[in-house]
Amino acid sequence: MSSNSVTEKEGSKDNYYVQTVNMDATPAPAPQMQPFQRTYGNPAPLGMLAYGTVFLCSSILTLDAKQVGASNLVLVFATFYGGISQTLVGMWEMFLGYVFTTYGGFNLSYGALFLPQIGLAAAYTGQQYYYAIGIYLAIWDLITFVFLLGALRTTTPIVATLGFTVCALTCLSANAFTGNPHLATAGGALGIIASFGAYYGALSLFWTQQTTFSFIRLPPLIAAPSNV
Repeated sequence: MSSNSVTEKEGSKDNYYVQTVNMDATPAPAPQMQPFQRTYGNPAPLGMLAYGTVFLCSSILTLDAKQVGASNLVLVFATFYGGISQTLVGMWEMFLGYVFTTYGGFNLSYGALFLPQIGLAAAYTGQQYYYAIGIYLAIWDLITFVFLLGALRTTTPIVATLGFTVCALTCLSANAFTGNPHLATAGGALGIIASFGAYYGALSLFWTQQTTFSFIRLPPLIAAPSNV
C-alpha cells in the first residue's frame, strides 16, 4: 500500500478517520477528510429548572395559602414537570444521575399526596395526617442533607440550593408537627431562596458564550472549592 493511502485509526466509536500523506511529494497532497467530534446537549439545566420550579410553586402556595386555598396546583408542576423531567435527566446523565433521579421520585411522590385516588388524607383522622406529612418531609430533609454533604466541594449555587432546601424542609416538617404558622412562613421563604439558587445554577449552564449574547450573563458568585 502506498504512503498516501487513507487509513482508519482504531479506538472508540467516536474516533476520527485520519489520512496519512507523503509530505515529500511535490506538491504535497491536501488531506481530504476533516476531523469530526460528536457533541451532546447538557441535561443538567433542565433538572435544575424543574427542581426550582416545583419548589417555587410549593413555597408560594405555602406563603399565600389563605388566598389560593387548596394546594393542588403544585400537583401539575410536581408530577408533569418536576417528576418526569428530573427522572429523565437522571437517566440521561447515567452514573451522575442519582441526584436528579432521587428528586424526580420526590416530586412524583409529593404530587401523589394531593391525588384523592391515593387516599392518603382519608387514611388518617385529625392530627394524624399532619404528623404523617411531617414524617414524610423529615425523611426528605435527611436525604437532602446527605446530598448537601456530598456537594460541599462543588459550586456555590448547588451548595446554596441544597442548604436552603434543608432549612426549608426542616421548618415545614416542624410546622406539620407543631402547627406553628411562623415555621410555615419561614419554610416558604427559604424555599423561594432555594428555588432561585436552582435557577441560577441552571442559567449559568444555559447562558453560555455559544448560545447567548455577551451582555446576557448572570452576576458572578464566589465559587466553592472544587476538585472536579
